[in-house]
Amino acid sequence: MAPLAEALAAAARRVAQVAVGRRLESGLEGAEDATVADDDARTFRAATADLCYATLRRYGRSQAIVAALSHRGQSADPLVEALLWCALSALESKRYADYTVLDQAGRACELLGLARAKGYVNALLRAFQRAGAAMAARLQADQQARWQHPLWWVEGIRAEYPQDWQSILAAGNAHPPMCLRVNARRIGTEAYQERLASEGIKAERVGPSALLLAKPTPAARLPGYAEGLVSVQDAGAQRAARSLDLKPGQRVLDACAAPGGKTAHILESTDVALTALDSNPDRCQDVVRLLDRLGLAAEVRAADCTETGSWWDGAPFDRILADVPCSASGIVRRHPDIKWLRRPADTAAFAARQARILDALWRVLAPGGKLLYVTCSVFGMENGAVVDAFVSRAAGARRLPTADGGAAQLLPGAAHDGFHYALLEKPA
Repeated sequence: MAPLAEALAAAARRVAQVAVGRRLESGLEGAEDATVADDDARTFRAATADLCYATLRRYGRSQAIVAALSHRGQSADPLVEALLWCALSALESKRYADYTVLDQAGRACELLGLARAKGYVNALLRAFQRAGAAMAARLQADQQARWQHPLWWVEGIRAEYPQDWQSILAAGNAHPPMCLRVNARRIGTEAYQERLASEGIKAERVGPSALLLAKPTPAARLPGYAEGLVSVQDAGAQRAARSLDLKPGQRVLDACAAPGGKTAHILESTDVALTALDSNPDRCQDVVRLLDRLGLAAEVRAADCTETGSWWDGAPFDRILADVPCSASGIVRRHPDIKWLRRPADTAAFAARQARILDALWRVLAPGGKLLYVTCSVFGMENGAVVDAFVSRAAGARRLPTADGGAAQLLPGAAHDGFHYALLEKPA
C-alpha cells in the first residue's frame, strides 16, 4: 500500500486546483505519480480519491480551521493550504492515528517540494488538536463551516425549504448511496437480489428494477456486471424511464444522453426506436460502450440538441427525455467540488439554457407527444420556475402528474439523490 504521505501530496495538488476553479475529475484523470509502484497504482488512486472527496465534503470547515489557526502571511503558498485541508480531513476521519497524520503530512511537504513548510504544517495541526471546545464553538457559529456549503447556497436552500433545509445540506455532505439497476431483459430483480445474497452482498429493493446496496461494491465485482445483467444507477434517476409513459414502437429522443444510464433504462424497459444525443463526442462513446455491454442498440449522435437543423430528420418524436444541464445541486455528495465551484449567478444561467432546450425540443415533439423535463437540482429556479414559464409561453402545453404519483421534487436522502421531474404534453 502506498504511504499516506504520497496520497496526501497527490490529493493536495488536486484540491489546490479545485480552489482555483478546476473540476476535480480533470485533476484525477490520467494522474502519473512516479513515486508509486505499478502494482500499487490502483490502491494509490483509491486513497487519493478518498482524500479528495473527503476534503471537499468538509472544505468549508477545513478552510475555517486553517484561517482561525494560521497567522496572517504565514501560509502564502496555496499548495500548503490545500495540504492542510487534506491533513485535517485525514485527522478528523479517525482512520489513521494522529501521530501518523502529523508525520505523513511532514513527509508530504517534502514530496511537494515544500520542506520549508514542515514546521508550519506540524504546528497548525497540533494547534487544532489542542483547540478542543473553543474551536468547536467557533465552527458551530460559522454557517459555511458548520454546513460545509458556500454561504449563498446555505441561505438559498434555507429560504426554499424551511422545513427540510438542514437535511438537504446534511445529505450533500454524506457518502452517496450505491444503487443498482437490474437489466430486465436479462434477469428479474428478485433473481438478481438472490444472486447478490449468494455472494454475500446485501441489497434492499427500492424500485421495480432498483437494488440499494448495504455497502458500496466495485462495479466490476458485481456478479454478471460484465455480461450486462446490471448497471449502477441512482434510484432517483431510475424514475425517468418509468415516467415517460413509453409504448412499444414509439420514436424516442434522449436529448442530453451521456453518460447513458437513462438511455439504457429506456431500452431495457420497452422496445422503442431511440435516438441519443450529446454535444460531447467523447461522452457519446461512453454511451455506445454502455449499450454494447448491455446488449442494447440506439442511434447515438454527437450534436447540440438545440441546433435541430444539424441532426433532426423531420420525423417527430413520440417521447422526449430532456435531462438538461443544471447546477447538479441534488448530487453534490457525488461531486463535492461542484458546490465550491458554483457561483450564485450560475443558477440563472442554467435556467436560461434550460429554457432554450425546452423551446427547441418542443418543435420536434409530435402532436399528442410527451416530454419529460429532468434536472438533478434542488434549486427552484431551474425546476418549477423553468417549467411554469415554458407552459405559459407554449400554446396548449400541459403539465401532467408524475407517472408514479410522487412529488415532482425528490430531495436527496438515504436512498436516492435529488431530482426534479416534470412531464409535459403537447396538444394533439
